This record gives sequence, C-alpha cells and structure tokens, in this order.
Amino acid sequence: MEDILDLDRYPLNREGSPEWQRLVDESKAALAANGMFNLEGFLRPGIADKAVAEIRPVMDTNSHVHKRMHNIYFKPSIPELAPDHPALRKVETISHTVCADQIPGSTVLSIYEYEPLVRFLAATMDKPQLHVMQDPLARANVMGYRAGEALNWHFDRSEFTTTLLLQAPEVGGDFEYRTDLRSDDDPNYDGVAKLLEGRDPEAKILRIKAGTLNVFRGKNTAHRVTTVEGNRERMIAVFSYYERPGVMFTDEERIGFYGRAA
Repeated sequence: MEDILDLDRYPLNREGSPEWQRLVDESKAALAANGMFNLEGFLRPGIADKAVAEIRPVMDTNSHVHKRMHNIYFKPSIPELAPDHPALRKVETISHTVCADQIPGSTVLSIYEYEPLVRFLAATMDKPQLHVMQDPLARANVMGYRAGEALNWHFDRSEFTTTLLLQAPEVGGDFEYRTDLRSDDDPNYDGVAKLLEGRDPEAKILRIKAGTLNVFRGKNTAHRVTTVEGNRERMIAVFSYYERPGVMFTDEERIGFYGRAA
C-alpha cells in the first residue's frame, strides 16, 4: 500500500505513534469546526490516473445511469409540510455508477479494504470500530458526472460519508455545502427553503483536487455537486463503512440505486 497511499505524509500504518495521533487529532478538530476533513495528496502521484484507467472501460460501457427528480430529503413527502412548501422544491440528479462487483482487484477496492484506513477513520469519528460493508454492490461505488450532470442538494442518510476524488472535471463539479443547516431537534424548514432559493450566505464551495480523501458529516449538512462542464467527467469513489459487520442493502435498495438486485 506504500506505493498507492502517501503513508509518509499520512502515517495510517503507524497506529498509536505520535504522528498517527497528531493526524487523528487534526482530523477530529476539522470535523468539529467544519463538518469535514480533507487529506489532500492522499494518493501518490499517478495513482488517481491509474485508478481511472481501471474503471473507465466499465464506466463508459456498463455503468448504471441514475437520473431522478427529488427533494432535498429524498422522500415523497414530509408530513408536517404542505406539498408546495419551498423546502420540498424538486431538483434533478444525474450520475453514472460503477459498483464494487464490477471492479474486482481494482486500486479503489484495495484502498477501501485497507485495514489501517478503516481503523483511522473509526478513530477520527470516535467510533470503537468500523467495518467494511458486506454488500457486493454497495460497499464501494465510483460515481461519474459528465457535462450537464450534477448531484443535487440532499442530506445524507449516514452520519459520515467517505469519498476519494479520482478525477476532477475541467469546469464545475464543485462541492457546495451548508454546515449544520438542520439539527436532530430542529428541521429548519425555512432555512432549507432559503438555501434552495440560493439565498443562504453561509453556503460554501470547496474545490477538491484529484487524490484527496474527504470525510464529511452530511446527515445535517446539506450539500451538492455543482453541474459539470467540459469533456472530462468528474469521477469519485464513495466508501461505505458501518459500526456493525455484515451490512447488506435490500433488493429494493439495490434496484433503486443500481437498477439491479445482484
């Protein structure tokens, strides 16, 4: 793994060392302050390009096109809101998904399964332990966004999301977010409506470089990927970890996300 990850800069393989603990502490502080942390240059030079080359044949010919109109909650309705409430404004998401079972032996999967990474992430999230997902499709995905495509405003279902940017587009494809737009006790529907109308001055844009690992607390922070422009697609790996082992999606969830159950 030393040839793939910059373990000199990010010593995941030296668990318990002062350098490892410093990285954990810095990452936790960034999570507390910004709702995320970024490890820029996590991949060694050339590795992102190698990963893209491994994935591109599947992405170009056999990826699942996910296109849907949705609200920020990915729910058909919210009981306490009228159907025409501006917080339920519909937006469009379009992406192309490659599943883990389509890229066996890939660089992306070797990173996803790297046990020192899993233990490091658990430490940054204050979790006793994290586990890779058992689901053969959902455990690690690579998402592609081509010209005119975007991942629109939403909240995540999971507490944390871990991504690894493999290829940045020529223009657009930026990560836009609004930290703590809601809380577990306050849905802040008026604030959600304000964001969707483009009137929230606290929304921020982050331009991530290829090879950057991003860990994001997205349950209560609204976020999106802006529309991609140009000929080079945005390609990003999404890693799913859970506090309990053996997590699987239902057939219904797999069909909804990937267009197939197996």
